[in-house]
Amino acid sequence: MNPIVSLLFVLLVVVQLSPTLSYPADDHHHYDDDDNESPEHWKGATPLTVPTILENLPFGDFLSFAHYHRSCPDLEGIINRKLKQWLKQDYTIAASLMRLHFHDCAIRGCDASILLNHEGSERTALASKTLRGFEVIDDIKAEVEKKCPKTVSCADILTAATRDATVMVGGPYWMVPYGRKDGRISIAKEAEWVPMGHENITALVEFFQSQGLNVLDLVVLSGAHTIGRSSCASIQNRLFNFDGYGNSDPSIDEKYLNFLKRKCRWGSDYVDLDATTPKTFDTAYYSNLQRKMGLLKTDQLLYSDTRTSPLVTALAHQPAVFYHQFGVSMAKLGNVQVLTGQDEGEIRTNCNFVNSYSLRP
Repeated sequence: MNPIVSLLFVLLVVVQLSPTLSYPADDHHHYDDDDNESPEHWKGATPLTVPTILENLPFGDFLSFAHYHRSCPDLEGIINRKLKQWLKQDYTIAASLMRLHFHDCAIRGCDASILLNHEGSERTALASKTLRGFEVIDDIKAEVEKKCPKTVSCADILTAATRDATVMVGGPYWMVPYGRKDGRISIAKEAEWVPMGHENITALVEFFQSQGLNVLDLVVLSGAHTIGRSSCASIQNRLFNFDGYGNSDPSIDEKYLNFLKRKCRWGSDYVDLDATTPKTFDTAYYSNLQRKMGLLKTDQLLYSDTRTSPLVTALAHQPAVFYHQFGVSMAKLGNVQVLTGQDEGEIRTNCNFVNSYSLRP
């Protein structure tokens, strides 16, 4: 048996035996451009816990679930309440936070370097131009500083906020260990290393492996595209000049291609990453790939490459496996190259800037 299929079979058995797991039902298929959505479906998400990790044990390199139990006991409550306020105003902020978190962890690890706002920082790079959610983290940080001054890192806030936002739009819950410190270095050029939807599968696999993640993590985390949007500029090459002669990418379904050409006449417009259930956290993303309806080039390649296509097929038909593994892979992502040492990083008081007392002439 293919080792990838074997792994998924084991995951399925584990998930089916777990009484704590639930996932949202599939929504009806549509090409829906309506951005209005009631927050009612956010309610009732069942927390997903990993039974092999106890709450009072350290996780990773000196991260701990109990890190703020005494110094900031209401931290998760503050984050959750603030996020509910933001998502009631704009549900799309959840997908934006997932992307912001990924961009942060992809460069120098999960150290909140993407939040630094100075000339030449990652945030100012062309690759970061469409990132959103900075103001959400600033709002949470300001409230945390009132209750727990100089205690909670921006890296921890971004990681936990991403988890809570995922749950609020119907995704899984995973436990977040704390103790990350904030980095002092942020370089715009390094932000260009983050995958932008034009790479081949080999490049994606190598990038994920450099972060301590594997092929399963690549396919599962790509499933975050079950919600959210992309700028039309990111796909116009596929639509109007894929081969340099004005032809479209032949791997796109003809009806979907016609829809995208109408939707993306202008690069400044936006289009849903999931064409069928864009506001539901589900496995339709993988089913779309089987129907040649992946929006980004990197999305569709997951189904055409032999290293990843078996995973796409399995996840398309096993929502419980996707739901469980998404939490596992997000937990792994949140612990990439974290700063925890006594001489590593700092606890920023403002997420946009390095602390003034830590600057060196």
